[in-house]
Amino acid sequence: MKDLLDIQAKLYPDLLDIMQKRYKILHYIQVMQLIGRRSLAEHLQLKEREVRTEIEFLSKHGFINVSSKGMSLTDEGIAIVEKLASFMNEISEFRVLESQIKDKLQLDHVIIVAGNSDSQASVKQELGKASVKFLHSVLTSNQTIAVTGGTTMAEVANQMKPIEHAMNCTFLPARGGLGERVENQANTICAQMAKKANGNYRMLYVPDPLSEETYHSIIEEPAIKDILEMIHDTKIVLHSIGDAYTMAKRRKASEQVLHTLKRCNAVSEAFGYYLNEKGEVVYKARTVGMQLEELEHAEYVVAVAGGSSKAEAIQSYFKQGKSNVLITDEAAANKLLKGTSL
Repeated sequence: MKDLLDIQAKLYPDLLDIMQKRYKILHYIQVMQLIGRRSLAEHLQLKEREVRTEIEFLSKHGFINVSSKGMSLTDEGIAIVEKLASFMNEISEFRVLESQIKDKLQLDHVIIVAGNSDSQASVKQELGKASVKFLHSVLTSNQTIAVTGGTTMAEVANQMKPIEHAMNCTFLPARGGLGERVENQANTICAQMAKKANGNYRMLYVPDPLSEETYHSIIEEPAIKDILEMIHDTKIVLHSIGDAYTMAKRRKASEQVLHTLKRCNAVSEAFGYYLNEKGEVVYKARTVGMQLEELEHAEYVVAVAGGSSKAEAIQSYFKQGKSNVLITDEAAANKLLKGTSL
């Protein structure tokens, strides 16, 4: 059953939502035989027009009887409800997992995809698809979206699709990133996202990290100032969460910095900030771009990170309380729920 769920989610991403809705309608009609359409809509908190469309479908296919007294299930409708019961229970368990993570980390939205991206390459693709789907659901025209670099964000860019209802959106690199592999740089990723979404993009050509002297010189450049103001005012931020030591090594941190991270028990990294398990900043790389405190101005701060190996980093980062959306995978979510200390 689990494998079937995974396949359906990949081939027909909207199918499970439709099945859940129709199952809820059939199940409620079974419980409240001869219920009217308006009453059904109120109890299920659906729009009457939406319920009318579903009732027409279910009636046409012989699952329900509709009369002046109300609606009831046919024999075939009863059989369908019985067959779907265990299937829907398994889906519901997944929704419960999302709800538990949402409560644990005090978030507005949690989206979980099946699998473990540490061991299954396809799961990272599903994280990308889920991120794009969420982005499509919240974007409106003329918005700016700040995006960090990294392999996870690169996969989000790979999965990006045109956004017909949100025109003239601008994608911005949340921080400088020259020095990393080109395909994982924020500049490359936001440009790819913008092209696929039929939007615009701006570039931030600065090394990462910088010396203190170079940093103060660069941020006074008019072109840099302009894009930093845009980044500061953005309402949507899309970023990844990294393992502290892994990210520091990838960015060629000095032995002194690596020693500091180990000594201070650094666990997670985001936006150049390295945090311990309590979510306290133990080291800050000097970078040009979005600062942690600026996230408070954004409406949606979406963190995308998966794999059981990332659970500790996810928990560490969210103790900062700066992001309100998490898109992760089943393995990381399950590990996150194993007690308050990982």
